Amino acid sequence: MKRTKKKPQSASAPLHVVPKQDPDGLRACFAENSQLLLPMLDLIQNTRASIDELMHEAGRSLVEQLLVISATEVAGEKHPGRKGDEVRWHGSQPGQIVMDERKLKVKRPRLRRRGGGEVPVPAYEQLNENPRLAERVHEIMVTGVSTRKYAKVLPEMAGTVGISRSSVSRQFIKASQTALTELMGRRFDDKDFLAIYLDGIIVDSRHIVAAIGVDSPGEKHLLGLASGSSENAQVVKDLLRGLIERGLPADHEYLFVIDGSKALRSAIEEFFGERAHVQRCRVHKQRNVLERLPKESVSQTAAIMKAAYKLPADDGIAKLKTHAAWLKADHPDASAALLEGLEETFTVNKLGLTPALMRGLSTTNIIENPNGAVRRVAGRVKRYRDADMALRWTAAGFLEAEKHFRKILGVNELWILAAALKRSTSKSIDHDRKVA
Repeated sequence: MKRTKKKPQSASAPLHVVPKQDPDGLRACFAENSQLLLPMLDLIQNTRASIDELMHEAGRSLVEQLLVISATEVAGEKHPGRKGDEVRWHGSQPGQIVMDERKLKVKRPRLRRRGGGEVPVPAYEQLNENPRLAERVHEIMVTGVSTRKYAKVLPEMAGTVGISRSSVSRQFIKASQTALTELMGRRFDDKDFLAIYLDGIIVDSRHIVAAIGVDSPGEKHLLGLASGSSENAQVVKDLLRGLIERGLPADHEYLFVIDGSKALRSAIEEFFGERAHVQRCRVHKQRNVLERLPKESVSQTAAIMKAAYKLPADDGIAKLKTHAAWLKADHPDASAALLEGLEETFTVNKLGLTPALMRGLSTTNIIENPNGAVRRVAGRVKRYRDADMALRWTAAGFLEAEKHFRKILGVNELWILAAALKRSTSKSIDHDRKVA
């Protein structure tokens, strides 16, 4: 009888395919090849590698088998009827593994000492340590996921249970409150701000005033928030006082870019006096004038205003005064709106700034653009309980927008503004970041 040589197992041997709908088959497969899982166990226990990176269709079966291996290292192999060991197997019980964005239900081994008392399974303890939960939930929510739709962004996997809406909300409150506290505690001692934008936003009928600063390298920074209307002088004063207390020098000259709020103007005057160069937002000015005109007159007035803003200050002001006189006969409201605060719409011209700098420093667009992110984030809340909640969500939106801030338009000419504000100037400006 001819002997047949036994073929060694190789990579070309047929693979055993286990359907994902067969969890028992998966467990059996992992149990038969448990030694292959030891490197994963060591990776998790020693380096705290994220189990999320190991997850696939067989995620739960894999974790459960890892827990069995970990328990085996503590209590040894299962031997029915054996009672002599110090640590003994004591069946199993339901458990869950907390991951970055979800909780995974598992069946975990149970170990007990001979004299009584539970013995923890090392892998189970390691996998349940997750200090990033609040931070990660916060990140997911502010980038577009509401608590009601939270589970839809999580990877589909058998046995995965989404964190409850109330749990997500609690985690967000904790993370957003921390973010707001850190924001309102920012120090500015090492910053040299040249321009400060002040504007208001309405969140669920609640007014919030925001401040964004542009420093000498052209970087934009969220400076602070205050709950209240920009028409409320005391709210604006509290915000400015807070900035000064956190290191903003009150003896420096600044360019303030604001809308037409008288409260903003008076608060700036009180704290900075003649050191404040106030630029009224041209977009707000045009809107206030044009909305008071009939449709047939809008395009002509808009063109005249845009052309005037490109002229030297005296010439531009004279041109708009002439146009206001022409409007007065038939449209007195539009004429008055054009003349109100007219000279402060030409502050950037008076400072001798270049056209590129004037584009970025003549409107509050820099602070209004992040307002879109704020509305997108805050709009997912169906009911605001109080002003503090509105302030936290507003801070979350602004801080998310701040991650994508670009340098101000005309950054390579920002030294001209620095010189006009009597600051030390340097033309060597870093251009690594994009400009907008």
